Amino acid sequence: MAVSLHADPHLPPSVDPAGYPAENAAEIRLGQLLFYDPILSGNRNISCATCHHPAFGTSDGLALGLGEGGRGLGPARRADPANLPEQRIPRNSPALFNLGHTEFTVLFHDGRIETRADGTLRTPLGEDMTQGFASLLSAQTMFPVLSPDEMAGHYGENEISKAVRTGRMTGAGGAWDLISKRVATIPAYADAFRLYPHIDAPEDIAFTDISNAIAAFIAFEWRSDTSPFDAHLRGEAPLTGQAADGMALFYSGLGCAACHSGPFQTDHGFHAMGTPQIGPGKAARFETHARDEGRLRVTGDPADAYAFRTPSLRNVTRTGPWGHAGAHDDLGAFLVDHLDPAGAPARFAAAPQVRLPPLDVDDHRIAEDPSETAAIAAAVTTPSRTLTEADRDALLAFLTALEDQAALKGRLGIPDTVPSGLSIDRP
Repeated sequence: MAVSLHADPHLPPSVDPAGYPAENAAEIRLGQLLFYDPILSGNRNISCATCHHPAFGTSDGLALGLGEGGRGLGPARRADPANLPEQRIPRNSPALFNLGHTEFTVLFHDGRIETRADGTLRTPLGEDMTQGFASLLSAQTMFPVLSPDEMAGHYGENEISKAVRTGRMTGAGGAWDLISKRVATIPAYADAFRLYPHIDAPEDIAFTDISNAIAAFIAFEWRSDTSPFDAHLRGEAPLTGQAADGMALFYSGLGCAACHSGPFQTDHGFHAMGTPQIGPGKAARFETHARDEGRLRVTGDPADAYAFRTPSLRNVTRTGPWGHAGAHDDLGAFLVDHLDPAGAPARFAAAPQVRLPPLDVDDHRIAEDPSETAAIAAAVTTPSRTLTEADRDALLAFLTALEDQAALKGRLGIPDTVPSGLSIDRP
């Protein structure tokens, strides 16, 4: 059953191309090199691409990743026996598609960074750490390099991890300054950064210049607006068959678009959808294996308990595992649970199937605690719906129509080498 573009008023408009940033080829190329270069990590062994690799839909193919203390890439990544991770990264690595578009004004699963109505940035690290970033996407890059579990390394391992542990982020001798100096000492980078008018000498390079270049690359490389669904919205090639049936279910029959609205299938809001928690949870540094209450940790509002940001569904079939903790390894099973969110935690506890590298930790403490799963279920306000097998298959066909081959492949791809001479993560 084909659905005409003009027959269903619930369909969103096509993507506004004006929302993407202006492209500077030299800046994008510089950002590509920095994205794949481990020079930005404390121990020079992890790059942005380690957890956001095109081979895994710009994620890492794991429920919860291993940053510092891990070796290998994607599902093959394992803990290094000589330098064991302190814990898994608490939340699933999010995809990077379209994050440069101006429609994306909140980032991370809990929305802890955002663009305010007046255009200024808000982050949990304070106003002094928002200056100099060209965009919200640029500001996002500061968090992984400052995280001991992701890129900085643990206390005593390197000068950057020591600065982070003692709270020295900005200023002379702070983590950003140390990273910038590393980059500036490499002649190829020192020369490339002269593309910015304010940089006359290597010592002028700031961390925000590094992050701005990386953001420019991400926005260009993983712009995703040429899927079959986009062709349908533009009136170029209508969806037919199961994909069209799934689109009708998505936009009217099942009401998915109440939250997954707009051209990127997200309202950029926060909803409690009964998504199970595995792993340590996003918690304070002194807490271990705590409940992850999502948006509540940002706002302090009890109404936000267990609410997480509505993800964009672009290329969603290629970005698994799914959920804020990656608890679902099968997208079809995730759809069933997503449409009956109050029952999802109990079903997961009975038959968990997750993609995690071995690590001697209690990954299921929250998921196996009846009081914890009951609290997650109780936060759900969305009514439950039963998903038939035929409807599930139709929805999967529609979600497959959101795949954009140009974005999945990437426009520049993986560089052959990076200026630091360090090894590049390859599948």
